[in-house]
Amino acid sequence: MLVDTHCHLDFADFAEERDAIIQRALDHGIARQVTICTRVKRFADIIRLAEQYDSVYASVGTHPNNAHEELDVTAEDLIRLAQHPKVVAIGEAGLDYHYDYAPPAAQQQGFRTHIAASRATGLPLVIHARSADEDMISILQEETGKGAFPFILHCFSSGDELARVGVELGGYVSFSGILTFKNSPEIREIARNVPRDRLLVETDAPYLAPVPHRGKRNEPSFVRHTAAVLAETIGVSVEEIATLTTDNVFRLFTKMPRPGTGTGNA
Repeated sequence: MLVDTHCHLDFADFAEERDAIIQRALDHGIARQVTICTRVKRFADIIRLAEQYDSVYASVGTHPNNAHEELDVTAEDLIRLAQHPKVVAIGEAGLDYHYDYAPPAAQQQGFRTHIAASRATGLPLVIHARSADEDMISILQEETGKGAFPFILHCFSSGDELARVGVELGGYVSFSGILTFKNSPEIREIARNVPRDRLLVETDAPYLAPVPHRGKRNEPSFVRHTAAVLAETIGVSVEEIATLTTDNVFRLFTKMPRPGTGTGNA
């Protein structure tokens, strides 16, 4: 069994064959898919998907590139929406300085709001970090000093210092199809150095399809390819990486039930 801890099943890329995509994931042993919210204003659509499919769970939050559009969303709003039984995470939120879509100040304000919601609910914060390592490290250290909160450095493509600090502060590191790319030796080296009890895999579908599907639309069933490369990278079998990452998922996502149990760990 594997879990795709980060995909975007609400995106239009999947509209024509969503049933088949989710079935393919299940057929390949991807027993859970977490569909990630990028705008709280679209949360109703996301939670509708989670309610429609037994294997799909959701987050609630605002992507940093949209932060300036939703600064009116409060931690209390996120906490309230997170009470839905199929919401298992906060986010994705964070910092993205690669694009100039949202002012850094707005991103930082939104990020801190999501941290507060994660701390209050105990739900993991899905963190998007791109070209912002220094500020990300600073905010994580400062906010953890106010009180710990669970978090994931999702689709990791940053430097080794952010990975090191993230793990030191209690975070998990999630690897996407980028791990499989020939031009990503630095990311594989970082993966080798992440403690095994902090490793996760994801697709970030419909983006970043792993080899051998690179350049095509990604989907949750492809997470198995990333898991296979992660297994090779850290020197374990595919079966071991499946057990390891799945155990990590359910330790972190305490509200999401393991298949067949009906209840989470909280």
